[in-house]
This record gives sequence, C-alpha cells and structure tokens, in this order.
Amino acid sequence: MKHIRNRLTLPNDTNTIPQLAEFVEGIAEELELDMEVTMGLNLALEEAVVNVMNYAYPKDTQGEILIDAMSDDNSLKFVITDEGVAFDPTAKGDVDINLSAEDRPIGGLGIHLVRQLMDSIEYERKDGRNVLTLSKTIPNS
Repeated sequence: MKHIRNRLTLPNDTNTIPQLAEFVEGIAEELELDMEVTMGLNLALEEAVVNVMNYAYPKDTQGEILIDAMSDDNSLKFVITDEGVAFDPTAKGDVDINLSAEDRPIGGLGIHLVRQLMDSIEYERKDGRNVLTLSKTIPNS
C-alpha cells in the first residue's frame, strides 16, 4: 500500500462536510480501496467530524478541525484534532442497540457506528486539544 500524508482543515460548520467526503474519497482512490471500505471510512469520518462541529465549540464560536490522514503498509489512520471543550467519545459505554428507540438514551449511536466501522479508536487530550485517532487495517490486495 502507498504511504500517504494529507491534511484537511475545516471550520466547525456542517455545510463543509462535502469537502470531508471529497478528502476521504481522494485518499481512498489514491490507495485503490474498494467502494465498501471507502463508504465505511466516509461514514465513520463524517460521524466523528460532525460531532466535533456540533459539540466541541460553544454556540456561535468559530473553531477549526484538523483532519490528518496517513497510511503505512497495512493501515490507514485519520487523526481529528480540535481545540474545543474536552470530550472523550471513547469513554461512552456501548449502546444497547436491542432497546427500542423510545427506551434508548439519546446519544452514543454515532460512536457505536464509528466503533463498528473502524478497527481502533483512541482519544487523548493533549496540549489543550482533543485528539481522536481512527484506524483501519487495509488488507493488501
């Protein structure tokens, strides 16, 4: 697999999500990933980045979200960094998807989805920033 390093910087504005999709699709194309993997990556990244856009910064505050993508011989990593309010999405317990929608507490489905789509999720608070790393093992074709 090719080794790539790309960065996308977005404001905390959900109207910019199409740029994220283009970024992910460009990387997937460069790495020659199949459509199913690409769609999963796109969904996981969109879910994680939209959460940052909606919750990291106080209402009506402009903030930036950095999305770094890097690949090595067999994995692809996306590192999402923001300077917003400290929040560890990985600290949330697993969602009981067997409960009905009415009985299920609000929230948590997004991180559940990301956990299903990615091979690992790591969070750290570093230098006043939230750093969320999503990794996916890419089998060599």
